[in-house]
Amino acid sequence: MKKSLATFAFVILLIVLLVSTALFGVRAWNIPGVFDEGGIRLGLDLAGGSSILYKPDGDIRVTSEQLAGAVEMIRSRLDLLNYTEATVTGSGDNHILVEIPGISDPEEAVSMLGASAVLEFRDAYGNVVLDGNDIADASTMFGDAGKGYSEYFISLKLRPAAVSKFAAATRDAAARASTGENYIAIYLDNNEISAPSVNEEINSDSAIITGDYDKASADYMSGIITAGQMPFALIDIQLSATGPALGIRSLQTSLIAGFLGMALIMLFMIVFYRLPGVVAVIALTAYTAIVGIVLVISQVNLSLPGIAGIILSIGMAVDANIIIFERIKEELRAGRSIKPAVDSGFKRAIVAIVDSNLTTLIVAVVLWNFGSGPIVGFAMTLFIGVLVSMFTAITVSRWLLRQMVGMNITNSKLYGV
Repeated sequence: MKKSLATFAFVILLIVLLVSTALFGVRAWNIPGVFDEGGIRLGLDLAGGSSILYKPDGDIRVTSEQLAGAVEMIRSRLDLLNYTEATVTGSGDNHILVEIPGISDPEEAVSMLGASAVLEFRDAYGNVVLDGNDIADASTMFGDAGKGYSEYFISLKLRPAAVSKFAAATRDAAARASTGENYIAIYLDNNEISAPSVNEEINSDSAIITGDYDKASADYMSGIITAGQMPFALIDIQLSATGPALGIRSLQTSLIAGFLGMALIMLFMIVFYRLPGVVAVIALTAYTAIVGIVLVISQVNLSLPGIAGIILSIGMAVDANIIIFERIKEELRAGRSIKPAVDSGFKRAIVAIVDSNLTTLIVAVVLWNFGSGPIVGFAMTLFIGVLVSMFTAITVSRWLLRQMVGMNITNSKLYGV
């Protein structure tokens, strides 16, 4: 009994620490709280952002296929920069409207995104040796890039037709080592973003780019290179900062409504299931704290569709506990004692819980991979929420109930019978 009581107290302490971390963060690890600046990143409809209207540069005729390709290219760049809640839409015959949450300065948004997304590799004399269409892929790597120590670098993959051009360019660049002009610079929209040195000819479809990169800057660089370049150049013709569509007042009202809804659910669980209901409340508290911490760390843009994904996963978390508790009540009505009833109830419920959650996870993965914009935000929060709900229902609830049984709390009326 003493061991069970100590374990129960330890679990409660862990949950209190999780709630404290979610609310106030951990300064030593640079983890802010959910309501702190830098905490949960809000979407355009909750926090506002920047709006940019693009049109083709020059008097050129743009087909619908080219416009769709440009929209997809900008969408890919935003996804790579983790702005999954941004919206990119065609406007009229040849305009593209981009709305990015969380960036109040439109000029900063243009600089980050690349105004026309023209990617070029130039030698020391300004000659273009490769462009974005010559790149097959670029990815961030960590390890020894030939300097004798581990660092972040970019692994570059070329298309077959570009290998000979790159070999000639690197051969010429390497021959200029004595003059300090042995580099091939990378330009985005005529702005130099990197100028890696070339020490020898590279006659293959792969190469590496080293520099003073950390994880974030290497991801940004590899993302820019991977996205390639637009089918045509763009210029921004209208920049504006947009306010939140819902406003701070509406956001506060939504939070109050959410907390009231949680309180009613918790009250229902306690009244209807009694002691297991208390366990469900504790597990639901742990669920909420863990989801908050994950959203802060992952920096997912949270907008209305994302909130909908969280609410749906909360429902699934409650549903999992209800399935477990109903199975336990069935075992108790059949005449079993508390401990066998708890063990058997969990065993009978686990298959149904895993099946229902697994199908939801599959749907979330499909939406995540094939959706865009707010759909991706919904899929991400749903995926995170379902995973956490499975953990809290299967692990936390079971652990707490077993400790209660170990403390000789065996009156069947306390278990809802």
